[in-house]
Amino acid sequence: MNHPQADFHVIVWGATGFTGRLVVEYLLARYGVNRDLCWAIAGRNGSKLAALKDDLGSAANELPVFMADSHDPETLRSLVSRSQVIISTVGPYARYGSELVAACVQSGTHYCDLAGEVQWMRKMIDRYEASARKSGARIVHACGFDSIPSDIGVYYLQQEALRRFGKPCSNVKMRVMALRGSASGGTMASMLNAIQEARGDRAVARILVEPYSLCPTHARGGPDKRDQTGPLLDTDLNVWTAPFVMAGVNTKVVRRSNALMNFAYGREFSYQEAMSTGPGMGGYLKAMQVTLALGGVMLAGSVSMLRSALQKFFLPKPGEGPSQDQREQGFYKLILRGKVDGGQSLTVTVRGDRDPGYGSTSKILGESGVCLALDQLPVEGGFWTPASAMGDALLKRLPASAGLTFTTG
Repeated sequence: MNHPQADFHVIVWGATGFTGRLVVEYLLARYGVNRDLCWAIAGRNGSKLAALKDDLGSAANELPVFMADSHDPETLRSLVSRSQVIISTVGPYARYGSELVAACVQSGTHYCDLAGEVQWMRKMIDRYEASARKSGARIVHACGFDSIPSDIGVYYLQQEALRRFGKPCSNVKMRVMALRGSASGGTMASMLNAIQEARGDRAVARILVEPYSLCPTHARGGPDKRDQTGPLLDTDLNVWTAPFVMAGVNTKVVRRSNALMNFAYGREFSYQEAMSTGPGMGGYLKAMQVTLALGGVMLAGSVSMLRSALQKFFLPKPGEGPSQDQREQGFYKLILRGKVDGGQSLTVTVRGDRDPGYGSTSKILGESGVCLALDQLPVEGGFWTPASAMGDALLKRLPASAGLTFTTG
């Protein structure tokens, strides 16, 4: 281990939550207990942790259990000091995640999470970047469906472009071609919390809409404008497209990756995301429906009474999620199309074999934590993206273990 004082490679924080439980089930099935991976589970409720172990059966008999509290720095410091990596599934992170990040930064413990809360990620970067560099803690946000398929997909595409063309693609766009699954309750809670914060703080609102708001200070500019807000025709694929709900996170993470990798994709690199709704009038009408639905959610999220009704009657709650059959029947297909300055183009397809918000995400996050713990990575302490910290390693791990595939053509 990189930290001699650590007893474990990985501790899963929030293990009794819906997504946390799925991460635990994945790690148990993939790595067992006390084999090549030394890991443990943690949360704030001892009885729920004990019940989880019982549900997992005899295979989890020797799985260590720890307790801490999201808002008790002393218990968090004690927890993170025991592990090389913390995997956090406890959101919304803006409410429950800041003290844990601070504890990891202070102790030099590596960390990854599912955060898609741009305003909170920016806050953590601004507050703790210098300290993480000093302590050696690698902090990696957005290690789920947002934003690893996009971030690692672009990384893979650019490696292929360098191999084929001798230079990276200066323009890349991602299209969600197919998706079966439901948004997680935690993701919806995080999104509504961000809308609420933006409503009360114009600085937060700017961070959410500015294309380069997650980039380092010296790199907060470039050719990209704000994310797509309405129906647009993609003439390359001959399909209509609609705004993609996770584009506001993914595009910023990909641009940050480029900046952190010393502009490996080029200083004029441009990246956009959208959802394909199909060709012709049918595709256009569906794009309008998606646009209106997203607009309605955003409007409702910004009005207190409507937000409460949305959370109470229509949206899944944190801790709720689809059945095992629904998760296993889910899938997604993303297409990334890149162009180099000379006009040559390259297409990459990214596929996931489970529903994006739960089944695929839990495997992706689990492998990200194991990667931070076990693999030789090219970065020291600091706040990184999945691609900038773990690009090559994840391109090996995700197809081998997490059900993601990256193919050209």
